[in-house]
Amino acid sequence: MAIEGRKDMTGRRIRLGMVGGGRDAFIGAVHRIASRIDDHYDLVAGCFSATAEKSRASGADLGLGADRVYGSFEEMARREVRLRDGIEAVAIVTPNHVHYPAAKPFLTRGIHVICDKPLTSSLGDARKLAALASKSRALFVLTHNYTGYPMVRQAREMIASGELGEIRVVQVEYPQDWLTEATEATGQKQAAWRTDPAQAGAGGSTGDIGTHAFNLACFVTGLKLEALAADLHTFVPGRRVDDNAHVMLRFEGGARGMLWSSQVAPGNENALRLRVYGARGGLSWDQEEPNTLWHTPFGEPTRKLTRSGAGAGAAANRMSRIPPGHPEGYLEGFANIYTEAAMAIRAHAAGMPPPEGCVYPTVQDGLAGVAFVDACVRSSRRNAAWVSLAL
Repeated sequence: MAIEGRKDMTGRRIRLGMVGGGRDAFIGAVHRIASRIDDHYDLVAGCFSATAEKSRASGADLGLGADRVYGSFEEMARREVRLRDGIEAVAIVTPNHVHYPAAKPFLTRGIHVICDKPLTSSLGDARKLAALASKSRALFVLTHNYTGYPMVRQAREMIASGELGEIRVVQVEYPQDWLTEATEATGQKQAAWRTDPAQAGAGGSTGDIGTHAFNLACFVTGLKLEALAADLHTFVPGRRVDDNAHVMLRFEGGARGMLWSSQVAPGNENALRLRVYGARGGLSWDQEEPNTLWHTPFGEPTRKLTRSGAGAGAAANRMSRIPPGHPEGYLEGFANIYTEAAMAIRAHAAGMPPPEGCVYPTVQDGLAGVAFVDACVRSSRRNAAWVSLAL
């Protein structure tokens, strides 16, 4: 398949470090799996926890030597940059409030950063990180993994080529149900930090999954947000961040949109859905059925497009690994971002631009995502007043 042709023919893997992702951490394991699916990386070092003892234990679990496991990310950056076989890139997979301080020592030393979303927990940190990344000789990659799905790339390609005509309406939603009760009060680690504004930021569902929905809508359509009006609400008593959000969107050029994010919607697991309507037709994509894209040209029957199947174009095919009919999804989407990052890192080392078609979310996409959360919070506090993003 197309992915095979994108591997480095020298066989040399990129030396990767990791900050966060220690024992019992969900997203760290996802990143490690994703980094190896296409065999572009070797995990050689890490600071896996804020606790040195837990970091050492986590490194031992992963088979790393004790001399490459660190008690702080500052120590890791200082030492790794001096090693002949030091890391070339670092994955940051911590809670949101650590993203900026963790990325800083690596970017300033020219080590590429692959960071989980959202970019930071505050708009101030997002601005500082974007400014730092723009001055660094290193690349910054943000892992909005849904942008790596083949049929998302297909939708983006179709819209860019004008198949839908002028875009008029964008509807995106991401409902979940896992925080319908006060799960954070049970000691569940993921719920505890994601509902703590000191770690997650001012946005709850808006920061955790609303940023995914916002990023997906912009990535696929190519539209830039002009203003929004948000109604954020907290349904679970005692919770300190929103758990449901309804957001009206106005895009530059006249398109209108609606975004719903919720973590208190029983019956929904990870129901990210996108619908885009233009003057010539519409598209619909559902993350829980990721290999299918529905296309309805105006006045014609709806067509089912499948990954690597009839109707799929070059953008979808280059994101696919396995024959039609076999599902690809969450882990493969992450892997596609890691592979795009590997292509860009190798091109960067050679003094060349990334290969044609190489696309990944950047620090500017991350800044827009944090500005989206900030705008939602400001709007909701003003009774859903229309506000612009404070980029």
